[in-house]
Amino acid sequence: MAKKWVRHSIQAVATLLQNANFKGFFEGRIYQGPAKSVCVPGLNCYSCPGAIGACPVGSLQTYLSGLKFKVPYYVVGILIFVGAILGRAVCGFLCPFGFLQDLLYKIPFFKKNEFKLDRYLRYFKYVVLGLFVLLLPFCFKLTPFFCKYICPSGTVAGIWLAAADKQVAGQLGPLFSLKLVILGLILVASLIIYRPFCKYICPLGAIYGFFNRIALYRMHLDTSKCVGCNACAKACKMNINPSVNPNSCECIRCGDCVNTCPHNALKMGVVLKESQKVTEPNASKKAIKS
Repeated sequence: MAKKWVRHSIQAVATLLQNANFKGFFEGRIYQGPAKSVCVPGLNCYSCPGAIGACPVGSLQTYLSGLKFKVPYYVVGILIFVGAILGRAVCGFLCPFGFLQDLLYKIPFFKKNEFKLDRYLRYFKYVVLGLFVLLLPFCFKLTPFFCKYICPSGTVAGIWLAAADKQVAGQLGPLFSLKLVILGLILVASLIIYRPFCKYICPLGAIYGFFNRIALYRMHLDTSKCVGCNACAKACKMNINPSVNPNSCECIRCGDCVNTCPHNALKMGVVLKESQKVTEPNASKKAIKS
């Protein structure tokens, strides 16, 4: 499995490729070329001056909240295609906002990655997906609720636009101030908690998580090598136990567990045949993290 510097290099390249309209950062103009009709895999705001593609979450809301309803075949097809191949590996390798959170967590600061409410807060991203991405945009036309009221990636895009164009800066109002507060809270939380946005809020992560168990690229546990030492669980900053649930919906495929396992019981890649499940007695010994 790739070391951390390899993954971070892939993240950096993916971020640059998805925001390759570099002159947009200086001109304060949104790229409108043909590539903008294509969805990128990660959370990358359409309005970012560097973005050359469309965000799948924003595109989904555009279809649902249009004056004339259109079934979002294209966006759903892209999400199913990418999810079926990579699952939440998109979050670990290709998402620009995930990369930003990774960098922030590296900053020396007070860390509190495990706490009692963590397991309950995980469900909030499904509420965000169902309510702010699907239901409300469908009920209220021309209102992409998640993009308009929550999305921190969109707020970062707004900051870039405002910095490059004074006219845009003059049009920002109370709503943008609210989004700045949300962004600020997420960024501060990212210093303390590993990827709080991915864990608790991101609707795209919620969608890709459904595919983790069936994606071509997934985790494989060799139960004949696993001794229940829980080294993988202790290494996992997403607070899951790969020796019990190697393809959890929360796993972003960062590979920390694979690199940590002293017996090479975990592998990441295209798996054509799964080993048998961990037996219940072993699982009970390993269940430090769920």
